[in-house]
Amino acid sequence: MTWQQTTPKAPVHHRPQGFLNGTRSEPLLTLSDGVDRLGMVSQRARLQLVSQLETANIGHSTVWQAMRAVPRHLFVDTAFASRAYEDTVLPIGFGQTISQPSVVARMLALACGASSKQGAWLEIGTGCGYQTALMAHCTQQVCSVERIEGLAELARVNLRHLGLNNLALLHGDGTKNWKSQYQSSHGRFQIAQFDAIVVAAAGLGNVAAWLDQLAIGGRLIAPVQGEDGVQRLHLSERRSATHIDHHVLEPVQFVPLLQGRTHLLP
Repeated sequence: MTWQQTTPKAPVHHRPQGFLNGTRSEPLLTLSDGVDRLGMVSQRARLQLVSQLETANIGHSTVWQAMRAVPRHLFVDTAFASRAYEDTVLPIGFGQTISQPSVVARMLALACGASSKQGAWLEIGTGCGYQTALMAHCTQQVCSVERIEGLAELARVNLRHLGLNNLALLHGDGTKNWKSQYQSSHGRFQIAQFDAIVVAAAGLGNVAAWLDQLAIGGRLIAPVQGEDGVQRLHLSERRSATHIDHHVLEPVQFVPLLQGRTHLLP
């Protein structure tokens, strides 16, 4: 485990980024000279990773486009930047990890299958912000909630560097309703239901609040731990106001889903 090597400082509270114009930011940041600012990882490595995912047919054309544009190495600790384009999990501090690219590509591809994929998506577990950035390239509006304050702030800084303008970030409890949490601390918020909800932590089942926020035609993609202790990806599709289809997919491995929010800082 690698923790952020920074000097402790007093908490700084910021309002979340709000929607600036309600449209996707295009293009996302790309590195024209093929060399990143860390001098360690090239654009070529990123493109090679995406090519591998395409060859294995893991993902979706929209997701691959986003992965070509978003520099994953800027979202990991500098000690791991040289491994950013390996298909592997990496630590990001606070006992959390950035998911392996193939799993991210798979989950976002499922989200892209929602009937209104150009609407609003909700992410449960912002983490370092990498998946959030990819989602911002896949859909019109993205809301993301992170329970650990230090990670929420890290993601905010990481995402600000990319100049994205279709995000709303919140330090809150992902097992509770997004809109009510946002309004209680930041004022009026329009979105009440989402066309896709992507969960980055594994629980024992789908949380009622997620299903309540799922629009008709929308998809919930979440890792769920079964009675056998094995985590598997679950896909839930809302067919009508009263009917939801549930599908159990392949095994995965995620950090555990926890309730509440914490004020842990670097």
